[in-house]
Amino acid sequence: MPQASSPIGVFDSGVGGLSVLRALLAAMPHERFVYLADSAHAPYGERGDAYVAARTHAITQYLCEQHGIKALVVACNTATAAAIHEVRSSHPTLPLVGLEPAIKPALAVTKTGHVGVIGTRGTLTSAKFGKLMASLAGQAQFVVQPCDGLAHAIERSVALPVAAPDSPVEATETGALCARYVQAMGSFGTAAGQMDTLVLGCTHYIFVAHELRALVGPDVQFIETGEPVARQTRRLLEAAGLLHVPAETRPGQPPVPQSEATPPVQLLTTGPVAMLEAAAQRWLDLPASCCQSVQVP
Repeated sequence: MPQASSPIGVFDSGVGGLSVLRALLAAMPHERFVYLADSAHAPYGERGDAYVAARTHAITQYLCEQHGIKALVVACNTATAAAIHEVRSSHPTLPLVGLEPAIKPALAVTKTGHVGVIGTRGTLTSAKFGKLMASLAGQAQFVVQPCDGLAHAIERSVALPVAAPDSPVEATETGALCARYVQAMGSFGTAAGQMDTLVLGCTHYIFVAHELRALVGPDVQFIETGEPVARQTRRLLEAAGLLHVPAETRPGQPPVPQSEATPPVQLLTTGPVAMLEAAAQRWLDLPASCCQSVQVP
C-alpha cells in the first residue's frame, strides 16, 4: 500500500505536463515525483479517444506497479477528457486529479464577457468539453480555437536555440502557429466586444506565453491550470492522510540535512530522452541525470 513517502505520479503525452509538475513542485516541495512523458505516442490531441484511453490505462498501471505511486495527476487535457472516468472506476482508491480547460476561472475574471479558448482538437471536440461548455451557455461569448500541431511544435522547440528577444513572432515555428491561430480568433483587448481573457487549454501552451503575449497585447489575462491542479492534489493527499511531512517538522525528530530533505524527481519518457532532458533543463532547471527512457507497452 502507498505510504506518505511514496511518490506522486504525473503524466502527459509529452513534455507539456512539465508546466503542471513545476506548479506541483512549488506547492509541495517535500514530495517525491515520477513524471512520465508518453512521447513515443504523442500527440494525444490528434488521436482518437479509444487510443488515448488505452494509453492512459497502460501508463496508470505502469506507475502503480513499477513506482508505487500514492496519487496520479493526469497532466493532459486530452487524456482527462478521454479516460478520467474510466481510470477512477478501475483505481477507486487512488487519489486522482485531471485537467480541463479553465473555463470557469475565466468567467470569474473577464470584464468584456468575451473569452478565447485554445487547445488541442482532441480536447475541444470531446464530449467532456462539450458538456462543460453547455453548462455555461449564455454566461459569456466564447471563441474556441483548435491549435493543430502547436503542442508538437513546442516539443520540437526545446532542442532549438531560444529566439532573440527582438525577433518577430513568426520567425519560429511555434510563433508562426500561434500567430495563425490567434489571428483566426478575432480581436483581443479590453474594449467592448474584444476578448480580454485567453484560456490556455493545453499544458504545453504556457511555454509559448511570450509569443502569445506579443500577439494579444499586454492587457489580456491568461488562464492556465497548473496552480489549481497543484492545490487540488495537495487537498486530496491531506484528506487521505498521505501528504509527506518532513522529519524536521515532526515533534521529537532530529533535523534532516537539506540534501536529504529535497526529494528526488524522476523524469521518464517513452520517446527520445534528449527531448525530455532539454525540456527539464530549460523549463525546470533540472539536470539531465533526472531523465531516462522507459517502455510502457
